[in-house]
Amino acid sequence: MNAIVSQRRQYHRHACVRIGLGWCLRVIGDRWGVTLAETTRPYPCDDLVPDPVLQAWRGVTVHATPERVWPWVAQIRLAPYSYDSIDNLGRRSPQDLRGLPEPVVGESFTAALGGHRFGRIVAIESGKHLTGTIMGAVISYVLVPIDDVAHTRLLMKLVTAGGRMTATLLTLGDLIMARRQLLNLKALAERTAAP
Repeated sequence: MNAIVSQRRQYHRHACVRIGLGWCLRVIGDRWGVTLAETTRPYPCDDLVPDPVLQAWRGVTVHATPERVWPWVAQIRLAPYSYDSIDNLGRRSPQDLRGLPEPVVGESFTAALGGHRFGRIVAIESGKHLTGTIMGAVISYVLVPIDDVAHTRLLMKLVTAGGRMTATLLTLGDLIMARRQLLNLKALAERTAAP
């Protein structure tokens, strides 16, 4: 009888550790740089994955108008703008605007690993949002002008319907890479917006 009670306690202790670790990783990794209001607003990706296993939000304030930020967001079709040594095989993401035509639904979402095309654009509203699929996730980049100031909130939301364990790992990896991407896009947009 004592052996059965001991096994049950050990099982529950391990289950709590697994649940606690997953919960902790999800909470640490699911938000960066966003307000509560920004996590409750609608994003285009919400319509594409109505019951996600994972939701993650990222955001930065860019000291430039949405018109100055948009070309950089649209240019992720050329490169990841994250840690180039990791996700672009050391090949540097372009540091100047390439004059790309507006993105269109169906075209590649991004390029990485030295120029290989990944994902697909699934929704777009020029100057306002770009949404695409990549590696089982759906990502929306949304530009929100800040009233009376030439600033923009560049928001990103990632959702996936994949498995819970994969989602937990994806959250942490995305936090590291997406944070760097948004900070790089911010710096480039602010540099090109400077008089």
